[in-house]
Amino acid sequence: MSNNEHCTLNKILTVAYQEFLQNGFQGASLRNIVKQAGVTTGAFYGYFKSKEELFDTLVKEPYDHLLTMYQAILNQFHNLPVEEQRTCMTEYALIEMTHMTDYIYDNFQAFQLILCASEGTSYENLIHVLTQMDCDATHEFSDTMQQTGISMNVVHPQLEHMLTSGMFCAYFEMVIHQIPREQATQYSKQLIQFYEAGWQKILGF
Repeated sequence: MSNNEHCTLNKILTVAYQEFLQNGFQGASLRNIVKQAGVTTGAFYGYFKSKEELFDTLVKEPYDHLLTMYQAILNQFHNLPVEEQRTCMTEYALIEMTHMTDYIYDNFQAFQLILCASEGTSYENLIHVLTQMDCDATHEFSDTMQQTGISMNVVHPQLEHMLTSGMFCAYFEMVIHQIPREQATQYSKQLIQFYEAGWQKILGF
């Protein structure tokens, strides 16, 4: 790709980010994007086949990486010694959620689009996907504790889903409301402390 082509592509992406953020994926206009970017419609289609492909270019890699990252966090926790899982849950969660927050803020514009402008795309259910991943991991944790003779209270799946979804909804408020990075890092730590204390109380350990 030549320098001119690279500059044109960057201009399209910059304009597209603003258009999607302002109007959402469904309301965004390719006509506006082409006009604001100063390119012809034909030139645009030389880079992207559709509005969907343009949106994918802006968000797909960070979206996929965050899910992979969170699954790795859950797997690493599951592979810890049982006693460490039970006693160090909060400390582990604090460290790993800080890593997630750093990644989100390194790719802040992409997550703005995912959380604020992705209705009508495959990215709109990020919170639901993360919630299900976390609930599955909670079931694994409960099974592990029971297999090793550690008693825990049974939490109804509906309540479990509500609490987990609420945590992620609260967590992503930092993006939706554009909270400064340093403040968001502190809030995310306090959020984890709040929820982990609640889980320990409900689960009874």
